[in-house]
Amino acid sequence: MQSGKPFIEFSNVTLRIRDKPVFSDTSWQIRENEHWAVLGPNGAGKSVLVRSIWGGTPLRSGRIYFQFDGGREEAHPTTQKNSIGYMSFELHQHLLEREELQQDLRVYAGKHNVTTTAEDIILSAPSEGGAAPGPRRDKMMGIAAELDITHLLGRDMESLSTGEMRKVLIARALVKSPQLLILDEPFDGLDQSFRASFAEYVNRLLAGKTRVILVTHHLEEILPNITHVLLVKNCALYRKGPKETVLTSENMSDLYGCPVVVKNEDGAFSASYGHSGDSRPCPPAVEVSCAKPLAEVPDPLIEFRDVVVQYGDRVILDHVNWKMRRGENWAILGPNGAGKSTIVGLIAGDHLQAYRNDIMLFGEQRGSGESIWQIKERIGIVSSDLQLRYRKNMDSYDIIASGFYDSIGLYRFPTPEQRRAVDRWVELLGIGKLTGLNFHHLSYGQKRLILLARAMVKSPVLLLLDEPCHGLDIPSREKIHEVIDTIGRVQAHVLYVTHHPEDMPRCITHVMRLENGKVVSQGKRT
Repeated sequence: MQSGKPFIEFSNVTLRIRDKPVFSDTSWQIRENEHWAVLGPNGAGKSVLVRSIWGGTPLRSGRIYFQFDGGREEAHPTTQKNSIGYMSFELHQHLLEREELQQDLRVYAGKHNVTTTAEDIILSAPSEGGAAPGPRRDKMMGIAAELDITHLLGRDMESLSTGEMRKVLIARALVKSPQLLILDEPFDGLDQSFRASFAEYVNRLLAGKTRVILVTHHLEEILPNITHVLLVKNCALYRKGPKETVLTSENMSDLYGCPVVVKNEDGAFSASYGHSGDSRPCPPAVEVSCAKPLAEVPDPLIEFRDVVVQYGDRVILDHVNWKMRRGENWAILGPNGAGKSTIVGLIAGDHLQAYRNDIMLFGEQRGSGESIWQIKERIGIVSSDLQLRYRKNMDSYDIIASGFYDSIGLYRFPTPEQRRAVDRWVELLGIGKLTGLNFHHLSYGQKRLILLARAMVKSPVLLLLDEPCHGLDIPSREKIHEVIDTIGRVQAHVLYVTHHPEDMPRCITHVMRLENGKVVSQGKRT
């Protein structure tokens, strides 16, 4: 029997994505003593559903009722926005787009030294009643201290790593003291230490007055004080109820359409791909064509000699010496801000300080006359930074084909041979249903799969993967691991950046660990 008063109620709601109705005639009730986790496959509509609560997805019909202040109120969700804290990848992208526009306006106005800081981002969150600047800043400082991000407050937005930016967005959601906190994949991009401390912080919030909705692909991220789970599939509610009754192997296998084993150890849930008793299944044989036979790849493939990257007094990489030899596959581990993505940028040629350092790439000195395109034609890359920057309004198939030209957009027609390569990777990754859709209309995880195909389509000598499994559901993660394992076992080379040591593909042979820009260990994988 349910207890507690209703907090939010969906009454015969139908949502609208452009001209398409979704979640037709949906009814869902969140009571005042409940906290919910929302799970489902990539593209199931999880983010679409939770965005409707604050007005980010329009209602086509039905009503959403709010009881934030003790009385049942029928109102448009946007009128409740100031009472709701929200963070997501889409918000990160929106703020980046806004910052680019602000930068253009500053240039026109001659304000070249004006920037947006992490503190500005946090304080930009709308608040109920318009909190006074003084108390609001005091609140921010308290949250920053508790989350251990005080050192980020004065940093320019553009200098923040993806993980650091996610921490700032979490603080932004919390600073308004929301009655409802919606966290859409909040743990992606966070290092292990912060994930643990943030989980404890949110779990304490759950014991107070703030209600929480957590969107996640990982059962391990469902906090102890989460009481209920909603499963979403094909833009419709699939299962809902107390987490102990919903989170079963049978329900999760039905949800994802593949064998999933759910374990519950004293309220801590986890899920693994495969049948009960299976170890992680071996990847199937996948034929991967390569740009060059292994014997023709220069050795070493990459060499950093006393590499330093710094901005003023802030050092990003501190005298890094590292060599990646032919036939090796490396993983780079380390906390947020350690310098992992900077190394990726230096290799890809996207970082300006690549040309003031002693870096060898494919047997040639960086800056010795090669063009950026000569470098990129041998490299495939997947990263959150690329996904944030790839905002072209175009067909997903064309985005995959743009990988042949390393362009943000497609400006040449792919050849018949290139189209066959695109079709092959589309089939291999099982993303045929996505290729006819506009990239902007895909979910975060679906976009990641498209960009993976884009990176792989030209069979690169070197594949740079910066947290490639962010936002991917259970079967998609398994498929990507299969593909990466296969690529790493044949004549391509993999550089894999992650916060999750347990997530490294089998093909990884060597590991480098960074902290505060310094190499603390490197060598063969143990």
